Amino acid sequence: MKRTNWIIVLIILLSVKVKAQNGVHQQSSLYEWPAEKEVRAKLDKWEDQKFGMLIHWGLYAVPGIIESWQICSENWIERDSTIAYEDYKKWYFGLQKDFNPLKFNPEAWAKAGKDAGMKYMIFTTKHHDGFSMFDTKETDFSIAHGPFASHPKKDVAKYVFDAFRKEGFMIGAYFSKPDWHSQYFWWSKYATPDRNTNYDIRKYPWRWNKFKQFAFNQINELMTNYGSIDILWLDGGWVRPLSTVNDEVRGWGAAIPEWDQQIDMPKIAAMARKAQPGLLMVDRTVHGPYENYQTPEQKIPEKQLDHPWESCLTLGTSWGYVNNEVYKPSSEVIRSLAEVVAKGGSLLLGVGPSPDGTLPAVAVSRMEEIGSWMKMNGKAIYSTRITADYHDGNTWFTQSKDGKMKNAVYCFPKEESPAASIEWKGNVPAKGSKMTLLNINKSVKWEVKDNVVKVHLPAALKNNPTVFGALAFTYPAK
Repeated sequence: MKRTNWIIVLIILLSVKVKAQNGVHQQSSLYEWPAEKEVRAKLDKWEDQKFGMLIHWGLYAVPGIIESWQICSENWIERDSTIAYEDYKKWYFGLQKDFNPLKFNPEAWAKAGKDAGMKYMIFTTKHHDGFSMFDTKETDFSIAHGPFASHPKKDVAKYVFDAFRKEGFMIGAYFSKPDWHSQYFWWSKYATPDRNTNYDIRKYPWRWNKFKQFAFNQINELMTNYGSIDILWLDGGWVRPLSTVNDEVRGWGAAIPEWDQQIDMPKIAAMARKAQPGLLMVDRTVHGPYENYQTPEQKIPEKQLDHPWESCLTLGTSWGYVNNEVYKPSSEVIRSLAEVVAKGGSLLLGVGPSPDGTLPAVAVSRMEEIGSWMKMNGKAIYSTRITADYHDGNTWFTQSKDGKMKNAVYCFPKEESPAASIEWKGNVPAKGSKMTLLNINKSVKWEVKDNVVKVHLPAALKNNPTVFGALAFTYPAK
């Protein structure tokens, strides 16, 4: 196809509002606490962090399109109808020759994350398209081959993990269980009608066993060659044992085959935890012993949950890099963080680096603003736990792990300015105790009547740049 025609195709793709991923990443309704002491201890440490960074980076960054899904032939995917599907896949996989991120600077990413107040990170070592962002020996379809092969940091995941580890982050490796480039998952003998294997694995068990070994080997590389890893974050929940496919899963809208797609999670977990003691396994949407915390995507649960979970939200509109991205105001992210933590979760915020390896300047600016708020108000977020009466109007409540201190985060609707006073019902401070407004680290006057707490705000808050849509207070519990 002529270059001009491909440019037209890309313009069309970039202008399309991509639909939700057809229910593929729904939250599990069941939870099973891990039995291992080391895992429970790691889980408790993870629950202290509260705020993380999810980095989607791969071939899809080059044209700036939705991550991997454009090569999936399902009716919710939008593509130019004049381009044959197989030609499109060839073009997409051929982007390997164009991916040359010469400005790759993981130290800058880690600094931006730390400046934002983030405490853990998840990096896409491989998305569904099968393109590995690490120097795997299992395939040449990776960043370590092609134009970036001669770069000293061609083993991208290694340098990303090292950079964030030096900044004190808990380290997470995202890994897609499905692999649409592998002949053991999408076999070229057949068409690829949807996200699943395109052959009956009961009829070709040898091929499916080869895929299981391929996935095991790649995860083994990540667990043994990349230093200390805290979280193995497995995506692609439609690749699952048949025993976990219930009515809820069938209601997602995704095509779930009527056969067992298990990839030997007990074997993978045993290997991974031998290499990384206490490793958190996050087999997304597949309830059981390998989903150590749940991951609702692009939403916040309606009610408080009493088990570990995180909301995966994007800073912009997409997970990966897209041209002319529109980013959320920092105040919106802060309000979401307060709600998520009060409901017992953590917030994993998605940021997509550009194809040259840099973070977009607007994204960095938003993260700096969020960090300015977190620097002053982190006491109401980090290392907190849920409290029974967790919400009243615009105010969200948390408490310290020992239950001695309560925290209240008042979120202003939209960009409303602080008034002379605010109120909330319940969560009354201990009589005569001191209440501290964390934004300015000063005590404030408060009173209570009929279980309604009224807090008088300093006039100086009117033009205080550290507010960013929310005020946080801490005080001894009643």
